[in-house]
Amino acid sequence: MTTSADVIERYRDSLSEARSPLAGQDLGIPYDETFGADGALAPSADLVRDMGALGAGGLRSLQAGVRRLVNDDGITYGVAPEGRRAGRWRLDALPVILDRAQWQVIESGLSQRAELLDALLTDLYGPQRLLADGTIPAAAVFGHAGFLPAAYGTSLPGPRQLILPSTDLARDADGRWTALADRAQAPSGAGYAMADRRIVARALPGLYRTTELSRLRGFFDDVRDALLAVAHERDRQPRVVLLSPGPASETAFDQAFVATLLGLPLVQSEDLGMRDGKVWLRTTGREEQVDVILRRVDASWSDPLDLRAGSRLGIPGLVEATRSGHVSVVNPLGAGVLENPALAPYLDRASRALLGEELRLPSVRTLWCGDDEARREGLARLGELVITPIDRETGEPTVFGWERTHAQLADLKAQIESEPWRWTLQEPVAMSTTPVVADDGLAPRRLVLRAFGVASEGGYRWMPGGLGRLSRDETSRLVSNAAGGQAKDVWVLASADIERTDRDNAHLWLARPLPGMYRSVALAPRAAGDLFWLGRYTERAESSTRLALICDDLVADHLRRSASPGYAAMAVLLAALTELTTVRPGFTGAHAETALAAPVRELRILLGDSARIGTIAYDIEAVVRTAHAARELLSVDTWRVLGRLQEALDGLPEDGDGADDPVQDVLGQALELLIALAGLNAESMVRDLAWAFLDAGRRTERALRTVDLLRQTLAQERPPVVDGQLTESVLRACDSLITHRRRLTAGQGPASPVQAALDLLLLDPANPRSVRFQLDQLEIALREVPNAEVTLQITQIRGLLTGVDLDEICAARRTGLQQLGHDLHERLTALGAAIENAHFGRPSTQQAMRVSELIEPEGFAQGMNGGLTQQLGGMTQTMAGDS
Repeated sequence: MTTSADVIERYRDSLSEARSPLAGQDLGIPYDETFGADGALAPSADLVRDMGALGAGGLRSLQAGVRRLVNDDGITYGVAPEGRRAGRWRLDALPVILDRAQWQVIESGLSQRAELLDALLTDLYGPQRLLADGTIPAAAVFGHAGFLPAAYGTSLPGPRQLILPSTDLARDADGRWTALADRAQAPSGAGYAMADRRIVARALPGLYRTTELSRLRGFFDDVRDALLAVAHERDRQPRVVLLSPGPASETAFDQAFVATLLGLPLVQSEDLGMRDGKVWLRTTGREEQVDVILRRVDASWSDPLDLRAGSRLGIPGLVEATRSGHVSVVNPLGAGVLENPALAPYLDRASRALLGEELRLPSVRTLWCGDDEARREGLARLGELVITPIDRETGEPTVFGWERTHAQLADLKAQIESEPWRWTLQEPVAMSTTPVVADDGLAPRRLVLRAFGVASEGGYRWMPGGLGRLSRDETSRLVSNAAGGQAKDVWVLASADIERTDRDNAHLWLARPLPGMYRSVALAPRAAGDLFWLGRYTERAESSTRLALICDDLVADHLRRSASPGYAAMAVLLAALTELTTVRPGFTGAHAETALAAPVRELRILLGDSARIGTIAYDIEAVVRTAHAARELLSVDTWRVLGRLQEALDGLPEDGDGADDPVQDVLGQALELLIALAGLNAESMVRDLAWAFLDAGRRTERALRTVDLLRQTLAQERPPVVDGQLTESVLRACDSLITHRRRLTAGQGPASPVQAALDLLLLDPANPRSVRFQLDQLEIALREVPNAEVTLQITQIRGLLTGVDLDEICAARRTGLQQLGHDLHERLTALGAAIENAHFGRPSTQQAMRVSELIEPEGFAQGMNGGLTQQLGGMTQTMAGDS
């Protein structure tokens, strides 16, 4: 049995692997977050000792629990091939622990650095004194893609321009924190840090509750206050939105979770428009003026008129709107220049010039190759340095010189000498190690800490801790989530007095009204459409699963009795399943006989093949995809259900047949979880527009599916025994069998079982599964967004049902029922399209155009006399605001 001492000792031994020198360089012995620089116990040592007592098996179980919680919360990172399913976030179970004194030193250095960067940003887009006097070389600034001349002269109201600073930190060999890089463009990760804390708190509940920690919630309250403070508009409650590139972004979870924590609408460029020089949020009702944009779109993509032409991620005219003071953008357009590593060699001089202080938090030693002396030094030691282009937008990776061959280094040297201003060379930093759970216990990984700050009245406040990021193995110095690195929760110890203050402040925050708390929440047409289709896909998956489960039962009972009525009913239901799902060839056409000989194989395809449109797996993937697109509008418990749904389908083996085939079990699990999802949406969502459109999608799909099922089954007259089997199966698929039996026994309704079923599933306004009930609920759901065409179509379909005579439609081999089914299908399909056209209209594509594309060449001379200016002014306004 592995003891705590064994686990700790093995971890100590493994540190030697991480402490190897690089290419003959002696970086010193790295600081370890558990044992410090000299083997002394660090604040997290008690945690590691306690975790070591679990042994290797217990640690693996702990890590498995963390993976399950990550899955339950739907925490994703990256984009999967074809956009099907994003990768899961990788989080280690053990937190990094910093004591209060350590954090105060870090916080002090970060605050001074943020003040410096803020002053530098103000100068670069204002008087540019530091460039004029040579404190910073102009070429180092103007050669960086983050410097945007179009943003010159724009500013935010208030004393600061850099609202949300972020810095990546690592320890040197002596354990001192060093700034590796600054993130000012659109810093990501604060949402992941909060999500990590929620996971680790549940994985280690005893330790979390008994440890005095600085909490993270207050940071997001400060962010919200800072966003409101930079609004130009003071006569009304400012409207703040978070601008996202969309659900295909690799940090889409982070964006959506931050929007949820801040209570902001998560919008994309198509949700916003420009009119009268102002930004407006398109909604399913009236447009609302936007006062502040928290952007997660890089600045160069934010305006296709003044910045990158052809961008579909930005808002045409945004630069001019910011210059005119009609909207504030956080961080401001152009703040990305602060990420330029070529600034690092000059920050000490800039600090003395702007703040009159020496930097308290040092930067990693950096050589900018645009400086002749620095370039000569760097090229002579190229194999020892970290080679970094000044622009991340170029897509060129950071290169570790010691990992390159002589030939490769020669090529890099030639590149640098051809465009020296584009390159920096950095000294490697030792970086501390920290333990992670591994297969045989604990293993070391390199640690980088991303700190998050926010401007406040007195300076800058910082999230206590931040986001810990790890190397992918003990020898790698590449710290990247995209490269497979894990994340760490970072705990900052707090005194009881500080912790009590944090909790008291949290209580006050809950007690005061939030901005816009009592105002109707607007919903963008894109988000409304996502919710509508989330409802449709959810109902589609549930109805297909119910029907497939019933078919599987019939197969088990009747497959070997081909002459029985049950077999005939089974064949009809299987054919109906193919028609409803459109997964062909299935059980129809020339393939039907082959499929009926081995129906479980076809059911397996229908259940598990996510690449085929119409399968249950495809519909569930569509549910997950649309849920991610509307994540900020859904309950956090939604992700637990969706995660379990995906797990259930992933548990279906590729091959299987006979009595042991798990199709029945997986179908059962899927149905239970889909029912849970429906209940969650019904009981956890406020009856606002988000619920209305989700419910409208569900009602539309349920009505259509019910009609189509009846068309494929009961609309054809068959022998009474077969009709009886089919009727029961259809009622089971529509979750109405018990009511049907009770009514027949009590003598209520039509005496004919088929007519009784039709009455229950088509006409009964009290049956939650009937078509009539769906129409009534659809009308209620869309009451807040009335549309004459949609209302008329609902009324017409209801009128079609009101005039139904069951005796008449069931006579003459049920030709009347066939016609009714056809008419209902056509009208319900048209109703779904009408809802989309009325509420989810997308704006036309917006793009910048060249002057030569706008006017005839001979018109140019006329324009020089004033006509062109008027033409372009009108056209610019049209492109920016009329779409």
